[in-house]
Amino acid sequence: MPTRDVVPFSPRSQAPAPRLAHAIIVAALVCYATMTVLNVVRTHPTTGELALCVALVLALFGTQLAVSSPQARRWPTRRKVLVLLLQAALTFGPLALFSINWGSMEGPLAASLLLTLPARFAWPSYGLLIVFIPVYNVLAGAPVDLVLYFTIASTLTGLVIYGLTRLTDLVTEVHENREELARMAVAQERLRFARDLHDLLGYSLSAITLKGELIQRLINTRPDKARQETLAVLQVARQALADVRLVSSGYRNMSLIEEAESTGTVLSAADIRAEVEVECGRLHPVVDTVLATALREGVTNILRHSQVRVCTIKAEIEEETVRLGLTNDNPHEQSELESARSGGGSGLDNLRGRFAAIGGGLSAGLREDGRFHLEVWAPLRPTGHDANELLVFEPTRPERTAVA
Repeated sequence: MPTRDVVPFSPRSQAPAPRLAHAIIVAALVCYATMTVLNVVRTHPTTGELALCVALVLALFGTQLAVSSPQARRWPTRRKVLVLLLQAALTFGPLALFSINWGSMEGPLAASLLLTLPARFAWPSYGLLIVFIPVYNVLAGAPVDLVLYFTIASTLTGLVIYGLTRLTDLVTEVHENREELARMAVAQERLRFARDLHDLLGYSLSAITLKGELIQRLINTRPDKARQETLAVLQVARQALADVRLVSSGYRNMSLIEEAESTGTVLSAADIRAEVEVECGRLHPVVDTVLATALREGVTNILRHSQVRVCTIKAEIEEETVRLGLTNDNPHEQSELESARSGGGSGLDNLRGRFAAIGGGLSAGLREDGRFHLEVWAPLRPTGHDANELLVFEPTRPERTAVA
């Protein structure tokens, strides 16, 4: 069945790596810390005062760095409160020593409020802190230009740190999602490979086994017939090899009419009377492939699990739907029937997934007359595929293929 190519996951196609985004935050915090130290340096502090300033700046921005890490969003409430209290102490405590020279150190605290508190509390708290900045500087005797400078700088610092942190969170989330999508793509491709191997090779291997047993019975009594069946086995084996190559390349087209003709030959080799009636013309390639796969799966189950003598296969178009039914007598095991009813078995699960993907369906079970049936249906124009592909195809008048 045609499948879309899987786009490989390449580091070059990733969003900016989380480490790079985190490094930008570190660089921004280092710049803000350096600016604060320079504000204190211009007042010509003593060596002890300068050392204390540097220590406080490192402690404050180290705390801010922890709050800006992606893990901080998963902290428990108690830890968030303790970190906010510590950062508040590191923000307001040094005001007693450095006064207005402590500059716009309220900015990082404003960012932490936005990052740690719920939205209904974060923005009001941020606003109150920004209002505090000009009030304090006016009371401390700062000139108007410094009051405006510290207010604007603190407001901008809080928004920049908050924005960079949220951006880093988003980059980390996108990076993790892309990795998850890559893992899902690999798992989906493995599922496709396993499904196609089951659907395609199960039938071929069963046919080879049956014809091998037939050859063994004929080799002594009818050697000419045995040689003919040997050629048929070789043909099936070559087809199986071609199927493996097509599965590995991710593309496989099948024809319901051709599969029906092949089915009659295989069932005859197993001493099963086949009544095959296919009344549908050229189908959409996707629908044709899925119906042929369903026919192959149904016949494979008959050959593997049942002691069947008569099998009826019928395909026809009803308005905008094409239906395919397989009916056979003497289901071998009741457990097999219950499995089909409940959706067990990878073969039926594969078929259900295929038909569901194109807007079709499947039913299986024991009829009132004691015969087992498998019925599948699909729209003439499948859903979930490229619109241009659907427009190219136009159904033809039904053709009839009958094999008895």
